Formats: sequence, structure tokens, C-alpha cells
Amino acid sequence: MTDLAAYRNIGIFAHVDAGKTTTTERILKLTGKIHKTGEVHDGAATTDFMEQEQERGITIQSAATTCFWQEHRLNIIDTPGHVDFTVEVYRSLKVLDGGVGVFCGSGGVEPQSETNWRYANDSEVARIIFVNKLDRIGADFLRVVAQIKKVLGARPLVLTLPIGREDEFCGVVDVLTKKAYIWDDSGLPENFQIEAVPADMIELVEQYHEQLIETAVEQDDDLLMAYMEGEEPAVEEIKRCIRKGTRNLDFFPTLCGSAFKNKGVQLVLDAVVDYLPSPTEVEPQPLTDEAGEPTGAVATVDPAEPLRALAFKIMDDRFGALTFIRIYSGVLEKGMTVLNSATGKTERIGRMVEMHADDRNEIARAQAGDIVAVVGMKNVQTGHTLCAPDNPCTLEAMVFPDPVISIAVAPKDKSGSEKMGIAIGKMIAEDPSFRVETDEDSGETILKGMGELHLDIKVDILKRTYGVDLQVGEPQVAYRETITRTIEDTYLHKKQTGGAGQFGKIDYRIKPNEPGTGFTFKSTVAGGNVPKEFFPAIEKGFAVMMEEGPLAGFPMLDVDIELFDGAYHAVDSSAVAFELAAKGAYRQSMPKAGPQLIEPIMKVDVFTPDEHVGDVIGDLNRRRGMIRDQEPGTTGVRVKAEVPLAEMFGYIGHLRTMTSGRGQFSMEFSHYLPCPQQVAEKVIEETRERRAAKK
Repeated sequence: MTDLAAYRNIGIFAHVDAGKTTTTERILKLTGKIHKTGEVHDGAATTDFMEQEQERGITIQSAATTCFWQEHRLNIIDTPGHVDFTVEVYRSLKVLDGGVGVFCGSGGVEPQSETNWRYANDSEVARIIFVNKLDRIGADFLRVVAQIKKVLGARPLVLTLPIGREDEFCGVVDVLTKKAYIWDDSGLPENFQIEAVPADMIELVEQYHEQLIETAVEQDDDLLMAYMEGEEPAVEEIKRCIRKGTRNLDFFPTLCGSAFKNKGVQLVLDAVVDYLPSPTEVEPQPLTDEAGEPTGAVATVDPAEPLRALAFKIMDDRFGALTFIRIYSGVLEKGMTVLNSATGKTERIGRMVEMHADDRNEIARAQAGDIVAVVGMKNVQTGHTLCAPDNPCTLEAMVFPDPVISIAVAPKDKSGSEKMGIAIGKMIAEDPSFRVETDEDSGETILKGMGELHLDIKVDILKRTYGVDLQVGEPQVAYRETITRTIEDTYLHKKQTGGAGQFGKIDYRIKPNEPGTGFTFKSTVAGGNVPKEFFPAIEKGFAVMMEEGPLAGFPMLDVDIELFDGAYHAVDSSAVAFELAAKGAYRQSMPKAGPQLIEPIMKVDVFTPDEHVGDVIGDLNRRRGMIRDQEPGTTGVRVKAEVPLAEMFGYIGHLRTMTSGRGQFSMEFSHYLPCPQQVAEKVIEETRERRAAKK
């Protein structure tokens, strides 16, 4: 049996370009997993193995790898930083026990860092912080620490301080032991000396050492009392307190260094082992019933328990379909039969592998706490629970955001059609935030995603990986419709033909719902005028119709319908009759309830050099943007705004032109807001014309 206390399931997450993948490369080099370090900017990083990742120098898929440090087994997932791929971060955090948040020493807390941090808070994942790139111009460790407090509302616990600034950065001081680690100029991680703290830093180190101990001993009343009486605790006692506080999310151990220059990474690995929890120390995963409601039971991390595992990622590579699985309890063995509680079907475990980026190591057995990949599973999707057939259960499911942008694609020739169908099937299984539907009128294939880059990469994968040549239409915004007025109405559905007739009468109230609540239905019928067994049919009738609004056929949002009276016929009333009554009522009443077009508003975060701030703000205003905040930094200004998605297509090109190539931006969906009248009229007209042309 493997000792679960020696396991660390960790993820490395950060903003684009903060150095996550480079940090992972250095960890693999230090732990002896690779002998030659690959660089992101050369397109040679181990975990960036997709062509699209190597070209763009960004991570798209989360990659998994296993390595060992100080007799501890580290399962590491390197996640993407780009906002279009946050779903990868979200699902990785879901199965991890701890994380390393990487921040750029000069860029500081960037927009994507905030989103990832929020996800990690929601998932209650313990984290340590690594402030990277301290060899860069404008890098300032203590400024980033202050930003972490202010922007993330987190409490960083400083464990190391940098020696030297920018290009003179040569090492770090361990605040707890008051030792200086100084690297030479060879660039080799093992070439360092442990020395006394430099004379000009003694006062600063003392100050942070005191802060460190005061914060740590808060976790233990006895140590706190002893410390207040002048007794300094032993290093091991302090480490135990830091570990406890990190697990409780009371604070976040914060280290610094430069992964690219191989400085400070060993201390990060030591902190992972010392302070991040093992699988047995995190709250066990709750179990739910089939409807997703908590049952009160949990999956205890123990190999002796029945098998409970979550499929959190599906990847298609040159060896076939891989299903990444986090085992929460029990044991998974080659040749075993497991039950997929989502489909009710059993599957046999064929080949099982331990992943090292896109290399693999065949294994015959895995146990609670492990992250492994199974080859060739047929009907398993992201978020499905695998369990023992004689002990069915469901782990808490993952919730994925709805896409906000779509494009129409068509293969250039007939032969591409079948290839495209197979390829898209695989891509949907891999990425739950990527959706595909067919336009029934035109037969076009509509791809839906989280942003322009997201869809751009999907089209690229279709072309290069699967060899499907595509014609790509203009991006389309996911508009929605809602209502602005409350109305009361009545509808009678009555059909008398030979034999049984149909009868259903409903009196109902339609009113606008709170933004973001979607469609809700309730019944306040008294006295049995409409029997209870027909309520679900009436709700279903309205829900089906909500897919198509009265203005331009976009789905309806935020509508509340109350059934308050009606009538039925003892013989002619049926569920079908009342469902048809609800559909007729929708067609009759929705146009009278003040329908309104609403558009997706994006949270946009733009970084620009100081001299271009005016141009950037002026441009965002022209795009109907609302400026929310401006934050000056050492190398430029961050402008936060809310802008309609329809105005943001092709923005990166404009931004680069305005800022001489130095501007960056990220955006994510925020909420829906009503369209201005002239915009709504134009969209409705264009949508109707497009639909008419297809017919």
C-alpha cells in the first residue's frame, strides 16, 4: 500500500505569460523527470505538446504529469492561463488538493489571476504563491505581495525574500531559517550556496521573520501563549502551524524566484511538500443523488472503501482516447468492471497509464488519491462518476458556463462532412465549454465557444489535426430575449373531433424575473380547478417555447410564469391538452409582455502603457463600453470596463495598433443587458433576413 500522506495532487495556475509552464518545466528538471529543459518561447516545453500551443506560446489543455520530490509523489497539472480556456482551470481545480498560484513579478495580479483565484476559493483549494520573473525589468516582489492583499483579498505569508533586483536578482532568503540561497551565473538549478543573510537585508528579514511567527502561532493557542512569554517555537512547530493555516485557507505561503533562471524553484517544491495537504487532509468529496442534490454522504479517501472516481478530462491523442480520472476512494485495477452512474452502464478497465505530459507509463493498479488516465473508455464524459457496480454513487458534478459566441462552419467538399462529424464528436467530449448544433433551416454547423481565440483554435484543430478544410462564417453573438411588463391572460385549448376531444384552460400571470434567474414556473391554483398532475405538462409547454423568443427567435431569459386558475374537463383533459394550451398561451401573450432584446456584456481588462491610456479609453467608449476602474502599475495602466461582446470582435488587432504592439487584454462573460433601440432593431432585421434567406 502506498502511503497517502506522501501524495500531493497539485495544479499550477496563473495569468497568461506569468510563467506557469516554465515553472512546471523546472520542477520536472529538478525532480529528474526530464534531462533537457524545454522553453515555452522555443515551442519546446514538455507540457505544451499541441502544435497550437507551441506556435502561440500559450497553454490550451491542462497537461498532467507525475514526479517525485523528497520521497513524496507529486501529481502536477499545468493549466492554461488564457480566459477562453478557464474551463480547463475550473475542472482541474475540482480534482486537486492544492495549488501553486504563479504571479509575474512585474505584471503582478493580472485579470486572469483574479478569475483563477476566485475558482480556487470556490473549490476551497489550499494554495501557495510563487512570485516569478523577479529577474525582469520592473519586477518588485513586495509590490506584488501588496497587490495580492488588495486585489485578491488574500493574506500572503512571506516565506522568502529576493536578494537583488531585476537583472541583479541572484537568490532568495528563507525567512523562517534566516538562510540565504545564492545561485551562480551558470543557470543550473543545483549550483547554489547557502550563506548568511546579506548585511543590507538583516533588518528586513528580521521584520518578516517576526511577522511569519506571529501569523503561524495563531494556529496553536499553547504556542501562542509561549511565544507571548518570549519563547520562540522550534522550526518544526512553526512548519506544523503554517501547514494547518494553509489547509484552512487562513493564509497563503508566498515564495519568490525566477523559474526561467532556475532560481528559487527548490524552495517552492519544499513548500509543496511541507504545507500543501495530502489527499486524506482535504474535505472529502460530497456524494449526490441522481438529481444532483447532496445526500450527506462523502467519498472518504481510503483504499479500503468502495471505488469512487471522477472523470475530469477527456483527451484524444495519437494513442487513442484517454480519460483522466481522479480516484477518491477504493482501488482501480486493470480488467476491473466499473459502473458509470451517469449512464447506468458498466465499462471494463483496459489499459491504465500514469501520464508524463504526452508520454505514458503503463500501470496495473491505482488507488485512492491517484490521478491516472484510462485508455479507450467508450461512454464516459467529463464529470461522470465511476464506481463499484455493487455500490452505486454520484460525486458532485461539474457545472460549465454557457458559450457566448458562435460561428457557422461548412466543409469545403463532401468528403470533409463525415470527417468533420467524427472530429467534432471527439472535440465536444474533450471540452465541455465547446458546443455544436445544426441549424435546421440551413443545415449549417454552428460552433459555440467562450471567445474568439477559443473558436479560432477549434477551427485550427479541425484543419490541422483532423484534415477538415472549412469555410468559416462571421462570428455571431449569443443574443437573448426577455420581457419588461407583467400581464395576466387566459387561454383555452379546445378540440372536438370524433372520439376523445382535447380540453385545457389556463389563467396565468407572466412577469419579468430577476436578471440571471432564467425561467421559473409556479402554481397557485386553489380548489382543484386544474388537477396537480397537469402542472408538469403546463410547465413543459412553456419551457419548450422559451427556446424561441417573439422578436427574433433568440432564447428567452428571466421570465416568471404563475398559473393561478383554469378549468379542466373530466373526459377530454389530458397532459397533452394542457401542454398545447401552454404553448398557445406563450404565442398569444409573449408579444404583449414588452419583449426586449438583451446582449452579453463582457468584463474587459486591458493593460496599456501609460502614454496610450487616453486612446484605449476613448476606443472602449466608442464601443459602448462603461469604464469601471483604472489601476496604475509600474509598467502601465490596467483599465477595467464592461463592453458588449458585439463590439469586441477583432479587438486585439486594434489594441495592438493603438499601443504599438504592447497592449494586452482579456475578457470574460459578465451578464446580459438590454440592447439600445437602434442596435436591437438592426439585429432583429438582420436575423430575420438571414433566416428568410436560408429558407
